[in-house]
Amino acid sequence: MADLRVEIAGLKFRNPVFTAAGPTSRNGMTLLNAAAGGAGGLVAKTVSVKPAEVPKPNMAAMGRGRIVSRRGILNAELWSELPFERWYEKEYEIALGTGLPVIASVGYTPEEVASLAPKIQEKGVHGIEFSTHYVGGHTEIAKSLKASVDIPVFAKLSPKVNVAEVAKSLDRLVEGIVAINTYGPCLRIDIETGKPVLGSELGQGWMSGSALKPIALRCVADIAKSTKKPVIGVGGVMKGEDAIEFFMAGASAVEVCTAAILEGDTVYGRIVSEIQDWLDEHGHSSVEDVKGMALPHLEKGIVLEPPPKIDRERCTLCGLCRKSCVYHAISIDKAKGLFEIDKEACEACGMCISVCPHDALSVG
Repeated sequence: MADLRVEIAGLKFRNPVFTAAGPTSRNGMTLLNAAAGGAGGLVAKTVSVKPAEVPKPNMAAMGRGRIVSRRGILNAELWSELPFERWYEKEYEIALGTGLPVIASVGYTPEEVASLAPKIQEKGVHGIEFSTHYVGGHTEIAKSLKASVDIPVFAKLSPKVNVAEVAKSLDRLVEGIVAINTYGPCLRIDIETGKPVLGSELGQGWMSGSALKPIALRCVADIAKSTKKPVIGVGGVMKGEDAIEFFMAGASAVEVCTAAILEGDTVYGRIVSEIQDWLDEHGHSSVEDVKGMALPHLEKGIVLEPPPKIDRERCTLCGLCRKSCVYHAISIDKAKGLFEIDKEACEACGMCISVCPHDALSVG
């Protein structure tokens, strides 16, 4: 059985699935529940010098029913609505009672983090993550934190910056990089009323969940290629396979928020179990076995010579590949059990490979 324990910046975690700063880590009890639900590390909601005045409503799904999990959500969330004194006096202590590593999150200016960080360290948290949330100033904030505390500092980056360059600039100032923050601003309209679904200024919010994952993966890979510091991936981790992708892109661990909003506290344990099963099924002994596995391939790319390779034992003749083939190169006869790809018609676009639910098609 694969060993899921990971060590990042000297902190030891029982597994690589952490909470992320957000509504599902909004106080000590939510962090306590996340620990009971299987999280390996606890990242608390971001605190600042004043509590946030969060607009209402501030969260909305980008679809309905089962479609939600395939798309994600928009949010107009801000930092913690609780005053810092409440975190200092009560919430961090509750989280620390779990026995798991606790990482505080703080924002947003050098002066603000310098005033809060020493007090946060005083409470016994194990690390500090800082977020600029698109206001910039990464280097200045990192310097301010390093001058204020002697626990590990992690920088959370926006997808709207050159993450590789920012990571390089922070290399000597932080113990790790977290990527990425939500993406936006975005907009959704209720077509029954003509009004925005969020109560923020201009009705705008920030995107998270499945739709964000391709952006987050690219950012993690860019960062992993530019620094040797550990990277924690966040953005669209909804299942164990998503986490495996992040590990292959160079992440040492992942953070989860949207999936916990949609599913509840047990989501952490489910994702951990799915990571465990995948590693065991593929003969890996730990996350380290697959970390960065994709990076060499990103340099060289891949080439598909038509037609895709067919594993006929895996194929169930479900027909999803045929429906997705815009070149009409795939023919299926369920009655005769026949499945063929016309080499001349096939344009090697690869769509059929990506939609096959049984991994019956491959590049080869």
